[in-house]
Amino acid sequence: MKLKQRVVLLAILLVIFIFTKVFLIDNLDTSAANREDQRAFQRMLSGLRVVLDPRLEHTLQSPWEIAAQWVVPREVYPEDTPELGAVMHAMTTKKIIKADVGYKGTQLKALLILEGGQKVVFKPKRYARDYIVEGEPYAGYDRHNAEVAAFHLDRILGFRRAPLVVGRFVNLRTEIKPVATEQLLGTFMTVGNNTCFYGKCYYCRETEPACADGDIMEGSVTLWLPDVWPLQKHRHPWGRTYREGKLARWEYDESYCDAVKKTSPYDSGPRLLDIIDTAIFDYLIGNADRHHYESFQDDEGASMLILLDNAKSFGNPALDERSILAPLYQCCIIRVSTWNRLNYLKNGVLKSALKTAMSHDPISPVLSDPHLDALDQRLLSILATVKQCTDQFGPDVVLVEDRMTLSHL
Repeated sequence: MKLKQRVVLLAILLVIFIFTKVFLIDNLDTSAANREDQRAFQRMLSGLRVVLDPRLEHTLQSPWEIAAQWVVPREVYPEDTPELGAVMHAMTTKKIIKADVGYKGTQLKALLILEGGQKVVFKPKRYARDYIVEGEPYAGYDRHNAEVAAFHLDRILGFRRAPLVVGRFVNLRTEIKPVATEQLLGTFMTVGNNTCFYGKCYYCRETEPACADGDIMEGSVTLWLPDVWPLQKHRHPWGRTYREGKLARWEYDESYCDAVKKTSPYDSGPRLLDIIDTAIFDYLIGNADRHHYESFQDDEGASMLILLDNAKSFGNPALDERSILAPLYQCCIIRVSTWNRLNYLKNGVLKSALKTAMSHDPISPVLSDPHLDALDQRLLSILATVKQCTDQFGPDVVLVEDRMTLSHL
């Protein structure tokens, strides 16, 4: 064989060797990542049941100090939370030392200060579990049980971006009125034998109070994020206009995502992928009302999209509002870790996991069976949407590897 032929043959063999090595490394890396996703999923399943137990072992810190230390730029609570039950027990049992009208917004809520100085947001029960909210997907009052269910779904999906929520029964006469501000107290009234209040908010009306069963009111309490983590509000790029006959650009422009990708903070960093994770989360719970969202201040797009205010969810189990998924089907990208987690939750696993996660909540059963069944059906729609994307663009384009170390951005 001539020298020139030998050189060509060696060059070909070298190229084959390099491509083979790269292929094997890529496969090994992908396999390792998938194995870690599988292990994380199993860890989540094993820790689903949160027993509300006041005991805090191996620490002299209060539950509020522990929860405050959990918060970092990319998660509200860590994957491993042996103290979660104790923190949630404190949220549902600690003495209320002050009650005020809720922070400004459209829906009725109260701001409570618990013993130890911890703020929580109380949302009262307005509907029975089997009540169907008709009309637009964002219609009706806030659903307190939706906040509880959304928090546990956040745990199951592995996002860890929703503040802690737990159900609580409060006695309006003995626990709230004696410590209520004049502004809140002025909204109390009696309807029949029931104590009621209507609070202060954009849609709060004296003619539409929330009423207890006698003096006992069921509701949810959401843990206030630490003041050292101030929030910044952003307009959601896929927000609705809420005006009849006027569409937002994303509702008629199929190339809208290309424009979003050119604007900050969606042109780099994790924010666009967070938007798509949130679209999946919102579609599962039926939340079409995320017109704005919050992140931590001065984050330059690096911190997470925080999953606040999920109460406009679980209104109608028969309504699948596909437009909620617009960020997913218009951008056609999704985190590999999110894709893996969704696949692990197929075949009834999601419904079973959520039912288990909520079983120890004080207001259990949190959701009616039709809502739990709807979750599994919506999951199939999400998986089908991603498959359409991969069929059109290929998995290498659609499935984005994004495994940042959560606490070290």
